[in-house]
Amino acid sequence: MKILRRGNTRDSKRYLWILSTVAPGCALLPAQLVHATGLVVFWWIGPILVLVVIPILDVAVGCDGSSPRDEDYEALSNDRYYRLCTFLFLPFQFVGLIIAGYMWSSPELGLFDKLGLTVTLGIVSGIGINAAHELGHRAEPLERRLAKIALAQSGYGHFFIEHNRGHHVRVATPEDPASARFGESLWAFIPRSVSGGFRSALTLERERLSRRGKQWFSRDNQLLQAWSMTIALFGGLIFVFGPVIIPFLALQAVIGIGLLETVNYLEHYGLLRARRADGRYERCSPRHSWNSDRLVTNVFLLHLQRHSDHHANPGRRYQTLRSSEEAPQLPFGYATMILLAVVPPLWRAVMDHRVLAHYRGDLTLVNRKPSRRCGNFALLDQRRSVSSAGGSRR
Repeated sequence: MKILRRGNTRDSKRYLWILSTVAPGCALLPAQLVHATGLVVFWWIGPILVLVVIPILDVAVGCDGSSPRDEDYEALSNDRYYRLCTFLFLPFQFVGLIIAGYMWSSPELGLFDKLGLTVTLGIVSGIGINAAHELGHRAEPLERRLAKIALAQSGYGHFFIEHNRGHHVRVATPEDPASARFGESLWAFIPRSVSGGFRSALTLERERLSRRGKQWFSRDNQLLQAWSMTIALFGGLIFVFGPVIIPFLALQAVIGIGLLETVNYLEHYGLLRARRADGRYERCSPRHSWNSDRLVTNVFLLHLQRHSDHHANPGRRYQTLRSSEEAPQLPFGYATMILLAVVPPLWRAVMDHRVLAHYRGDLTLVNRKPSRRCGNFALLDQRRSVSSAGGSRR
């Protein structure tokens, strides 16, 4: 794997990582900003920040490209400052949820304002799954417990099981529900990924408990642990603010899940690990995840966009992830790519030729929908055009 390096400092972004708390901070800001300015648009600060401000900043600031030096790996990994940045997400997240529950239960807010507040909290919920993603990969018991807590707001506790023990094993294969297939729209992918991931988590946890001689209804069941946290959180909020907040809790969770699955969609779209002679898939490498090294989004999302190095080396903490020339590159940051993904024709116009170029126009190397594994003349024409243009593997 060819790593890009620049500069001699241990971490040139060290003091930028605290900005990762801006996203959960959105949950605290709407009421204060509306009160201070009189502008009700600030109930929608979540989507404004993530879908407008960050894409603009991504373009203005540009790419990073720097990677930590090998000799700094241990020091960076053991530096507790970086863990603090992830830990801080949780108090912002849950204090904001409580404030939003209070505001939703108030008769002072109109329907449009409540909807904006819900979308804002839904985006925080989705980014909370990213914080749980970072924490859940760690071996330390505290961080793994915090991962389950961070997932409580979205009710997506099974992600803790499926992502680590399912997705990372099957990534970039037809067997992985969280790897989008070439030609598959976002709207077809989301229900397939949600249902497939849920079923996979049930199977994986049932098998783990069986190996340990445990029953399903056991204190050791990690799915029940995670789901019980959501029940306790939602039950407590409903008890305090009344049943009126049930639609708020349900909708913000759905938005958070939708945001996560949209990011899943763009991270591995069309990429496929080859089968070896023994029938098993080749080892996951940086070639099997889409990267984007836009500095601003990487700071906000804890280097999530350096996804290739994460999958090739899942034990690396976010501050140690490296940029790679071997990885296929997205043309924009995740926030902009999300906007493209919601419009399938636009997404395919931007991404399909990049997938084909990555595999030098060879459709047999692409992770395709089963219905498209033969006889698609439009794709064959596209293959010929890419081949004639001299497309090359990144």
